[in-house]
Order: sequence, then structure tokens, then C-alpha cells
Amino acid sequence: MEIIQGVWEVVKSIFLNSGFAYFFTDGGWKNLVMILVAFVFLFLGIKLGFEPLLMIPIAFGMLLANLPGANLAVQYHDLQGFIELVARGRVWDEATNTWITGLSPGLMDFLYFGVKAGIYPPLIFLGIGSMTDFTSLLARPSSFIMGAAAQLGIFAAYVIAIALGDNIGPLIHSILPNAAIDLSFSPQEAGSIAIIGGADGPTAIFVTSKLAPAMLGTIAVAAYSYMALVPVIQPPIMRALTTKKERSVVMGNLRPVSKTEKILFPILVTVLVSLLLPDAAALVGMLMLGNLLKESGRTERIAKAAQNELMNIITILLGISVGATTSAKSFLNGKTLLIVLLGLIAFAFGTAGGTLFGKLMYIITKGKINPLIGSAGVSAVPMAARVAQKEGQRENPSNFLLMHAMGPNVAGVIGSAVAAGILLTLLSK
Repeated sequence: MEIIQGVWEVVKSIFLNSGFAYFFTDGGWKNLVMILVAFVFLFLGIKLGFEPLLMIPIAFGMLLANLPGANLAVQYHDLQGFIELVARGRVWDEATNTWITGLSPGLMDFLYFGVKAGIYPPLIFLGIGSMTDFTSLLARPSSFIMGAAAQLGIFAAYVIAIALGDNIGPLIHSILPNAAIDLSFSPQEAGSIAIIGGADGPTAIFVTSKLAPAMLGTIAVAAYSYMALVPVIQPPIMRALTTKKERSVVMGNLRPVSKTEKILFPILVTVLVSLLLPDAAALVGMLMLGNLLKESGRTERIAKAAQNELMNIITILLGISVGATTSAKSFLNGKTLLIVLLGLIAFAFGTAGGTLFGKLMYIITKGKINPLIGSAGVSAVPMAARVAQKEGQRENPSNFLLMHAMGPNVAGVIGSAVAAGILLTLLSK
């Protein structure tokens, strides 16, 4: 009997010190919910192929962050917090305005430093630039304006996010004075939400890590979810804003682009954008460096390294460290659903803005521009261009819009980086 009692005590001790026991505590259900959410995102990435290169690492980082006792959640949200954690084993808790002591930095804290220090997103842009062909954009410079018009969603979402806090929040509190509901967003938080409308994951992460690091996990998950859902979200908006006749337009061939133009383009864009918006220099500069490596014809070896080895390594580190910020404490709150909704609004406005400007170009050129290509300006490369191609062929099987849509699509990449520079310039504390 004593042996059985002893075995029971050992088993009981093991269980009480395990992560399983944590699920039965007051807040343990939140971690369990986040683990289930991680499973859903893994399913979306593996089974359905929704942005798998980043969806899977982010989902697995989310899983690791919410395993009780594993010490794999990011414990700080700013560089000073990282220093305090490493040097003194403590982090500042904004909810209670006290120091949480007795902590030690984990693996994800060190990996996340690359996000907070602004290292990973620019390196991702370096890889993107080395894989991007700007020929379509150079052949039709008006694509620049369509790419810019598609950034409408960013600024529309910013205004809506600010308005929610100023109007709807007080209304709810007047109806439910005892409800702990906070719908207000600071300008920095609103800017981080708005950048989802650019449909550019690395840019969203870069901006949020500077303006509202506590929201990074939610913003990243929303941004990549909507990028993966481009084929679902965009078509209804495109069809609602265009006619069958407009969608059936067959566009003429693009003009040839010289090697000199391809080489000068990344150099000039870097200089002009960086001088105008220094805060965008890191993203635009790395994007254009990657493209210059590709187009110069002299750096094929490092261009391939940027496209493959570097891109793959940084993608893993970025995804898993961002996923590790989605702890139950920071992710499961009243604002998460609202942030996801505002991200959808931003994306929808961006699609509408690009499509409507494409419609204007259709009118100006007397029917030579298919307005569908304007929707590709939301930056999700090359998915948005493929959606424009699919919608065009749906109305006219002989229609081939892919190369034409790639112009606004790659312009959207530059446009989202420029929009990020504007937000950082205006909202940085």
C-alpha cells in the first residue's frame, strides 16, 4: 500500500509541475485556446497552402509561445525591455505598472531581437528585390499611380481606427458603463493596424515593431491571413466596381525596356525615396539593392544567395519569432477581433482604390487599360496579379493580363514601403 501511495505521490507531483496542470488554473484556458488557434493556422498553411512559407513558422511559434512552462514566449516588446531582461532578469508589466522579476531570457527573446531591431524585414525585402522584375512597371509608368492608389486602404483604415476610439468607444461606455471594453487606439496603434492594407507582411511587421510592438502578433497574423485570402477577398470587390465590358478589355503589348533602364531604376528610386522619406530607406534600399544585384549581371552568385539561402533563413527566423509574440496574455483581448476587422477594411479599401483608379485610366485611355489591373496594386506579389489575370480571363478567355498587372503589383511593393515611411515619419514618438 505504501508503494502505491508513493507512486501516486510521484505521479501527482509530476502532473502538478507539468504544463497540463496549468490548463486547469484560472487563466489556463486561454493558453489552450491559443494552442487550438495555432492548430488552425497550421492546417491553413499545410493543408490549404495559405502563405505556407510564413504561415507555418508563425503558427508553430504561436504553439511554442503558449506551451505552459516552456519559456518560449517573447517576454518584452522594446529594446530597453530586452536589455532589462538579459541584464537584470525582469520586464515591465504595463497592465500592473510593476516589474516582473526572476525571469530569464529564452530562445525566442533572442530571435525576436532581429524583429525589434529592424533587421529581418529589410533582409526579407532584399530577397524580394532579387526576385522581382520591374520590367512591366518601367514599360508602363502609369502603373506607379495605380500602385499608389491601392494604398488608399492604409489611410482609410487609420482614420476609421482613430474614429472608433473617439466615437464608438464612449457610446458603448454610456450604454454599458461597467463593461471593460476599450475600443480606443493611439495614433501609433492605428498606424500599425492601417499598414495591413498594404498587403505586405514584412512591411506590417517593420512598422508595428516600431510603433506598437505589443500588437505585433495580432498584426502579423492578420496581415498574412489576408494576403493568403487575396483570391477570396478581391474578386467580389473587383466585379462590383467594374462592368463586363471593362473586364473584357484586351491590352496591347508592353514596350521593350532596356538594360540601362533596369539598372538605373533601383538606384534612382533608392535616392529619391530615401531623401524624401528617410524612415523608408531601410525597406526601399534593401528592396532596390536586391533588384540591382539581379539586374546588374555582375553579381549572379550573391543574387541567388539573396533569393534562396538568405531569404529562407530569415523567413524561418521572422516567422517563428513573430509567432512567439502571440501569447494568450497579449493576443486574447477585446481588441484582437476589432484589429482583424479593421485589417479587412483596410485591405478592401486598398483593392477598391486600385480598381477605381484603373477604371479612371480606362476612361482616360479610351478603353485601352483594363481596370482589373489596378486591383493588383495592393502589393501581394504575385497573387494579386494572378487574381486580375483570372478575372480577366473569366470574361474573355483570350485575355492575358498577368504581365500588365505585374506593373501595379510591384509598384504596390514600393508604395507600401513609402506608406510605411510616411506613417513612421508622422507617428514615431
